[in-house]
Amino acid sequence: MMNYSELIKENRIKEGKFSKNQIQDCLNLARRDIKTARKILKDDPDWSYNISYNAMLQAARALMFSKGYRATGEWQHATTIRFAQITLGDEFESTLEFMDRMRRKRHRSVYDIAGLISIKEATEAIETAKNFVNAISKMLRA
Repeated sequence: MMNYSELIKENRIKEGKFSKNQIQDCLNLARRDIKTARKILKDDPDWSYNISYNAMLQAARALMFSKGYRATGEWQHATTIRFAQITLGDEFESTLEFMDRMRRKRHRSVYDIAGLISIKEATEAIETAKNFVNAISKMLRA
């Protein structure tokens, strides 16, 4: 069993019952987001990057749901990433660190600075998201 005690103690996650359909819906959203991110890459790398991040977030939510938890309160995105780090361990360390950097940069590009993301960065985000979503889907057999 994974040790989620710190997240539970800090009221960052709550137990819940989630159906296979809810898990599948998250993964379907993630796949949709990757397609959309690819479509708009050249016209809007900022949004392509942000949508790629959302794809990863949805896959991480599917993982949480599969373990019987959901994020609560403030900082739900950071909590979801932390949960994934605990669950997935060293094999996904660099991917989840990348995702956390994406989270912070996404915030800046949505609220502070237009044109922050290059096409190269957005392309890397799409590929990382695709690989992460595929890995989570395989793990969850969804």
